[in-house]
Amino acid sequence: MHFSDFLSLLLLLALEWNVEAIKLVCHDETFVPDAVLRVTAENHTTSCLPSKSTVLVNGTSPGPELRLVEGRTYWIRVYNDMPAANLTMHWHGLSMAVSPFADGTPSTSQWPIPPMHFFDYEVSPAVGMAGTYFYHSHVGFQAVSAAGPLIIDDCEEPPYKYDGEKIVFIGDTFTGNDSTIEAGLVHNPLVWSGEAAAILVNGQGGGTNNGTACNATLSSLDVEPGKTYRFRFIGGTALTFASLAIEGHSNLTVIEADGSYTEPYNTSFLQVAAGQRYSVLLTTKPASEQTKYFMQLESRERPTVTRGYAVLNYGTPDPPSTFYPPAQPVMTLPNTTLGFLDYDLHPHSMYGEEYPSAQDVTRTITMTVHQRVTGPTIWVENNYNWTEQFPQEPYLVSLYKNDGIEFPSMERALANNGIDPVTRSFPAQIGEVIEIVIQNTGADAGGLDAHPFHAHGAHYWDLGSGNGTYNATANNLKLTGSQPVKRDTTMLYRYAMTTGNGTRMGWRAWRLKVTEPGVWMIHCHILQHMLMGMQTVWVMGNSSEVLGKVPTPEVEGYLTYGGDVYGNETHAPNIVQFSDDWEEEQ
Repeated sequence: MHFSDFLSLLLLLALEWNVEAIKLVCHDETFVPDAVLRVTAENHTTSCLPSKSTVLVNGTSPGPELRLVEGRTYWIRVYNDMPAANLTMHWHGLSMAVSPFADGTPSTSQWPIPPMHFFDYEVSPAVGMAGTYFYHSHVGFQAVSAAGPLIIDDCEEPPYKYDGEKIVFIGDTFTGNDSTIEAGLVHNPLVWSGEAAAILVNGQGGGTNNGTACNATLSSLDVEPGKTYRFRFIGGTALTFASLAIEGHSNLTVIEADGSYTEPYNTSFLQVAAGQRYSVLLTTKPASEQTKYFMQLESRERPTVTRGYAVLNYGTPDPPSTFYPPAQPVMTLPNTTLGFLDYDLHPHSMYGEEYPSAQDVTRTITMTVHQRVTGPTIWVENNYNWTEQFPQEPYLVSLYKNDGIEFPSMERALANNGIDPVTRSFPAQIGEVIEIVIQNTGADAGGLDAHPFHAHGAHYWDLGSGNGTYNATANNLKLTGSQPVKRDTTMLYRYAMTTGNGTRMGWRAWRLKVTEPGVWMIHCHILQHMLMGMQTVWVMGNSSEVLGKVPTPEVEGYLTYGGDVYGNETHAPNIVQFSDDWEEEQ
C-alpha cells in the first residue's frame, strides 16, 4: 500500500468515527453555555468622534475577554440582538475543523444568524493551540467594533515564566457609520471609507489624525516595578497597519506569533497588521524614575498618518488615574520595516512540528492579487473576486444541498493557475503539501498596496516575503538550516507606491500540509478590501471527505437561513454536537 493510500484509509476511518460520535441535541432551557455574547447596535461615542450607531458585544467595544483552555470543548452562545442586521462570529486563528459550520464565515461555512436569533458555537481548541486570538463578526464592516480578545491558556505550564499579563487590543475607528462605509465600498464609483480617524487601545485613544489633535482619554496598562509581564498584542484594526513602541522600554522579547510559541527574539518595536497577534515579554524598571510612559502607535502604508497612545502606568491604579495624549510625539517610530520578523522567528523547541521540506511540496499555487478599476473598483485574485453576494448562499451549504454550485474541479483548477473558474474556489487534496504564493501586482491605475493575508482552517509555515517574483530555489536556500514558525496572518508588502499595470512587485509564500477537510477562506484582513472582493475560498478534500463530517439528515438544520439550529425567544435550537468532551466536563 502506498503511503498516500494509507493516509486516505486513516482519514476515512477517522471520518467514520466522527460520524458515529456526533449527535443531534436540543439546547433547551436546561442547557447552560460556557460563555454568552450579546451583539447589539447602539449609539456609542469613541475617541473624539460624535456618537454614532456602533455594533457592540455585551455593550462594549472591544467585547469581553474570553478565556479557554486548550484540549477542552466549549459552547459559546452568540445572540444577534440587532433588529435589522445579520451576524456571524469568527474565532480568528482557531481551526474549526471539528465543527465545520462554526467558522463564522457567512459566504462560506454558515448562514448568518438572523436578527433576534442566536447560534451556539462549538469551539474545541486542540492541545498545542495555546496562544493569543480574537473573535469578530465576519459580516460587512461590523468587525471594526464587534470584536474582542480570545485567549487560549496552556493545559500545562507555559514555556515562559512571567508575573502577569496585559492585553493590548489595537483597534481603529472612522467618521462614517458601518452601513455608509459598506455601501460606499461596493458602490460604482467607489466611495472610500476615509482613513482611520483614531487608533484605539482597548477601546480608548487620543492622538492625531493627519495633524488634527484629539485629546481623548487613554487606556492605562497598570504595572509594578521589577516584574515581567506578558503583553498580548492583538491587531483588531479594520485598516491600520500599526508601528508601535513603548517610551523608555526597548526590551521587548517576542515569544508568540499568531498562537505559535517561538524561541525568544528581542526587538525594540512591533509592527502589527490587521489580524496579527504577538506576545512579548517586558520586564519593568526596578525603580521607575517616572510614573507613566507612553506607548505610541502610528499607521503605516497609508496616505496620511494617524497616531495614537496608551499609557504604561507605574502609579497607583486605585483610584484610577486619567491620562491624555502628549502635546508632541514622544518617539520617532521607524517607517515600514519590509519583511519584519521574516526569517527571524522560529518555533519553540518544545512545540516544533515536522516541517515538510521543499522536496515534499506537491504543488505550488500562485494567487495573484490585483485591483481592477474598469467599472466598479474591486480586488481580484487570479481574476476573480468573492463577496457576500457570490454565491447567493454559503458555499458549504450549497455543496450539501447540491443545488447549483458544484464541487470544485481539480482538473479545471490545474488548467487555471489553481482556481476553478466555475466555482471561483481553489481545491486541494488531503495529503498534499502545497506552497501558496501570494503575488502583489500593480493595479489598473498603477497603484500598489500592502495586505495582511489571513488563512482559516489551519496554520501554515510562513516562508517569508520579498520583492519582485517568488523564486523558490533562492528562498529555500535562505531557509536552509532553520525552520519557519507557523502563522495564520502575514503581510504582503509593497515595494513601491506605484508600478506598471500588472507588474509583479512583492510576494509572500506559505507552505501548508493539507490535513483538515473543509471549506475555508484565505483573504486580506483589511475590512475595506474584503468588502471589495479580496477573499478566496479553498475546498480541502473531496466530496466524501468534506461532506462526510456531518451526515444527513442531521445536517438539515444548517442548510436553511433561520433553520432550527438558530434559536430565538420561542424556539430552542436543535444542533449537531461534535464532541462528547463538553458533557463529560459538566
